[in-house]
Amino acid sequence: MFGNDAEFLLGIHRSHAAELQADAAHDRLARSLPRRHPHGWLGRRQHPARTTDARR
Repeated sequence: MFGNDAEFLLGIHRSHAAELQADAAHDRLARSLPRRHPHGWLGRRQHPARTTDARR
């Protein structure tokens, strides 16, 4: 249908490049934000080092 229409192929290339740039920007933003820590049943942070203290 389109054959080797240069404008069509260039449009596909540009849209794909834009998607890749958006994905890269999303990944950079996700890496720059601090990670959320798991909270306990009262909203307190759970400390993995303190779980062994309860076994004593």
